[in-house]
Amino acid sequence: MYAVVKTGGKQYRVEQGQRLRVERVGAPESDVELTAVMLVDGDTVLAGDKLGGVTVSARVLGEVKGPKINAFTYKNKSNQRKRWGHRQTYSHIEITGISKG
Repeated sequence: MYAVVKTGGKQYRVEQGQRLRVERVGAPESDVELTAVMLVDGDTVLAGDKLGGVTVSARVLGEVKGPKINAFTYKNKSNQRKRWGHRQTYSHIEITGISKG
């Protein structure tokens, strides 16, 4: 059995026990509920209005950082330049359960 969940503007295919990196969802060592978009259990597929009681629970294991993004902007002939960088923070979660409700 697996489910498709939506979090942080993205969708992920998850199974119980799977670990993945998503946009920040909560404090480390806390439990969160993820929004299910679809549930597949063998030949049964639940989606849309039929997902009334489906819950996907996860545990936040910690926070990790993504790759460093460096950028440089300048304007020609005016000695105007700016160098900046960014490193996104993600939550590392583990799927603890998928229930039909």
